[in-house]
Amino acid sequence: MKLTVIGGGGVRSMFLAKSIAQAAEELDIDKLVFMDIDTEKLRIYGGMAAKIVKLLCPKLKFSCTTNVVEAFIGADYIITTVRAGGDGMRVRDERIALAAGVIGQETTGAAGFSFAMRSIPVLLDYCAYVKKYAKPDVKIFNFTNPAGLVSQAMRDAGHDNTFGICDAPTSMLGSFAELLSVPSESVSGEAFGLNHLSFFESVTVNGKNVLPRLIESDVAYERTDMRYFDKAYLRRKQLIPNEYLYYYYSRERALENINGASETRGEQIERLNKAMTAELAERDIVNDFNGCLKIFDKYYGMRENSYMASETGIRRGTEWHFNPFSIDAGGYAGVALKYMRIVSSGKPGKMIMCVPNNGALSFLEDSDIIEATCDVTANGVFPHRFTVDDEDTRELIRRMKLYERNAAKAILLKNRDMAVSALMLHPLIESYTLAVSLVDSYIELNKEFSDGWK
Repeated sequence: MKLTVIGGGGVRSMFLAKSIAQAAEELDIDKLVFMDIDTEKLRIYGGMAAKIVKLLCPKLKFSCTTNVVEAFIGADYIITTVRAGGDGMRVRDERIALAAGVIGQETTGAAGFSFAMRSIPVLLDYCAYVKKYAKPDVKIFNFTNPAGLVSQAMRDAGHDNTFGICDAPTSMLGSFAELLSVPSESVSGEAFGLNHLSFFESVTVNGKNVLPRLIESDVAYERTDMRYFDKAYLRRKQLIPNEYLYYYYSRERALENINGASETRGEQIERLNKAMTAELAERDIVNDFNGCLKIFDKYYGMRENSYMASETGIRRGTEWHFNPFSIDAGGYAGVALKYMRIVSSGKPGKMIMCVPNNGALSFLEDSDIIEATCDVTANGVFPHRFTVDDEDTRELIRRMKLYERNAAKAILLKNRDMAVSALMLHPLIESYTLAVSLVDSYIELNKEFSDGWK
């Protein structure tokens, strides 16, 4: 089986390599290809990934390439994790939004639209190669952000072999397992909503619902991403939200914190990645891997502990270290691998994925891409059905999906008026004049990636 990663020169390449190498023999993955257009980053981060594969699964045939045909030919599975325009464009996306007085978060905020303007055309170009060179039944796992909107556009464009994946829900379940001192495999959850706007209506440990216990636990608000929410509010809703709901529930606080910080999250990431890449570029990736790993630990630890710090004022203080030999928690590669594991076993399983709604949420259209707990079988992926009694939650999901649905169409058609109408609907914008300003700024910014708007 051949697995291809598009965006294999990213700073998280070692995580992907570790996840895949640990599962390779079990899943009969014998070829792994990391493809990227950035030759230097592919040399550095792809080279570190190669070392991980050699340490964990020497039998796995691993290669790095900048050649699209070489990457896709004969591929059974493809993971997409691309950042068109690099970190610098993320910074400009966010600053344009902040200058307009709205949150510039790169997936949930207005900047997510600009990111999608670059991501979608690039991925559609790749999909043309996938159709020509990959296996006929190839599956694409899209991790490219904003994952929900991008996956919507790919499905709307006819690429029905696409599934959106995100590690946020599984990471939250993992934090609950750690909090409760139980094995991660004993914890599961029923999640519904959209990518970065989803909710757990239940969290079970060996079949017993512990969600009410988690909501009442003071420690959960200290040691998990429930830290971003008010206990009284969650007690009333009896739902546990994805951490990105912070931007909706505390919009004015998030905007004040971001504007008051010395740098945006995009600027943090750009600074840390630049410094890390520059230091690693001076090292011998093959013969000084331990030295390279120390550099990676230093910078990636800074990145992890500053996650959402500018927006919330809450900084993590966890000691961070990449251990190639520890049992892998999975991350977003783990989501893709879990799908492969279920399908290859022939036994149905449960996963949280971004898939067509098909009646799971009655207030959305069947073709809408949602994020939900699904039954995965060899015959397909089927989201569970949910009855959402809370009117506020239902309306927030409906409104954000209306934005995503129209934004996907606008980007596919390169239609400015449709884009303005979409951004007007966005719960964090809700203004015609702001939507016009943002759309025009982002069209100008992204001319290199998405020209021909009308």
